[in-house]
Amino acid sequence: MSQMLKEIQEQPAAIERTLLEGLADAEQLRKKFAEQPPRAVVLIARGTSDNAATFGRYLIEITTGLPVSLAAPSVTTLYGSKLKLEGALVVGVSQSGESTDVNACMEAARQAGAFTLGVTNEAASALAQISEATLLVRAGREKSVAATKTYTGQLVAFYLLAYALGGGVQIDRLKELPETVESCLALAPGVRELANRYRFMERVVVIGRGLNYANAFEFALKLMETCYVTAERFSGADFAHGPIALLERDYPAFLFAPPGPTAQDSLAMLQRLIKLEAETLVLAPQSATEMLELARRAIRIPTVPGQESATPQDLYTPAPYIVPAQMFAAFLAEEKGLNPDQPRTLSKVTRTL
Repeated sequence: MSQMLKEIQEQPAAIERTLLEGLADAEQLRKKFAEQPPRAVVLIARGTSDNAATFGRYLIEITTGLPVSLAAPSVTTLYGSKLKLEGALVVGVSQSGESTDVNACMEAARQAGAFTLGVTNEAASALAQISEATLLVRAGREKSVAATKTYTGQLVAFYLLAYALGGGVQIDRLKELPETVESCLALAPGVRELANRYRFMERVVVIGRGLNYANAFEFALKLMETCYVTAERFSGADFAHGPIALLERDYPAFLFAPPGPTAQDSLAMLQRLIKLEAETLVLAPQSATEMLELARRAIRIPTVPGQESATPQDLYTPAPYIVPAQMFAAFLAEEKGLNPDQPRTLSKVTRTL
C-alpha cells in the first residue's frame, strides 16, 4: 500500500484531532473578532493549500458576509507593492509552514497593519512564528509528497475560522465529520474498480461549483501530480461559457454533484455531458436518485452530517466528497505503474518567490 493511501486512511483521526484540539484557539479568536471585527479577509497560499483557501473563501463569505480575497503573492514578492491592509485579517495557509512567498507576504501584511493568522501542520514552522495567532492542522507528519490529510485538516481549520468570525458553523455537526469520512473510506473497492477503467486516461476535465469548487481543483491537482494526467478544472458556470467545447465523445469528465444550491446546476451539466457522450463520472449523494439514474458511472457518497438541516445544504460536504477522489488518484497511479508518494520533479516543500 502506498504512503498516500495510508495517509488517506488516517483522515478521520486527523480531522477529529484538528477540530477538538483547535476549539480552544477558535474560541479565543471568536472573542477577539467580536471586539475587533476585521473589515475583510485575505488568504495567502500555494498548491493544495491554495485549493483549501478557495474553499475558505466560499465558506467565510457564505457564512459571515465578509469579503474574502485570494492573494497574489507575486504582487508583494516580485513587484514590491505595499498593500493597504489596516483592519484586515490576513491568513497564511501552508502545510509545512515554510513556503517562502507565503511567509514573505505574511511579514509584509503584519507590517502593513493586518492581523495575521497562520494555518499550518507544523507548530514550530516559520509561518507559526511569523503569525500573531495560529490554527494548527493536527494531521501528524505527512510523508507522501501528495497532500491528503493536511488538505482535509485545512478545511476543518477554515470551519473553525468561520466559526470564530461569527459564521453559522455548527461545531456539533463538525464533530460528526470523522465518522462520515470513515464511511467514505469504505467506498475503496468500488473506487479502485473505477480507477481501473480509467488506467489509459491521459486527459480529463473536473467540474465543481460553490463549496465544492475547491475540490475540483484539488482532484485535478492529485491527478496531475500522481498520475501525470492533464486535468483541467472548472466551475460549472465557467465551463459552460466556452471550455465545454473541448468535449467530444468519450472525453473524460468528472463532476462533483453534492446536494444544495448547486444541485440543479450539476444535474443540468450532467445532462449536457451525457448528450455530448462524454465519459462521465459523478460524485453524488446516495439520495440523488434522478442524477444516479442518469449517470452510468458514479461514486455514491454517504449522507453528510446535518445535510438536511444545514444552511446551505452542502455546507459540510467538501471533506467527505474529496476522500473518494483522493483514493481514485492513488489507485489510478498504481494502475499506471506509478509511485504516488514520489512524483517526478516534486518535493514535499516547494519554495518560490
